[in-house]
Amino acid sequence: MTRDSDRKISIQQHSPLGLIWFIGWLFTIGYLDLGFWRGALALILWPYDLGVHFAAD
Repeated sequence: MTRDSDRKISIQQHSPLGLIWFIGWLFTIGYLDLGFWRGALALILWPYDLGVHFAAD
C-alpha cells in the first residue's frame, strides 16, 4: 500500500501550438473584419481566409 506522500505527480507542458493557433484565429477575425458566423467558421478555416484575402490584393 502506498501512502499519499509516496506518490509522484508529473505535470508536463507541451508545445504552445494551441495558443499560437488561438492568437492566429483572433488576428484573422479582427484583421479581416469577419462577422460572427464567418468568424465561427474561421475556427477551422482561418488560414484559408487569410490566403484568400492576401491573394485578392
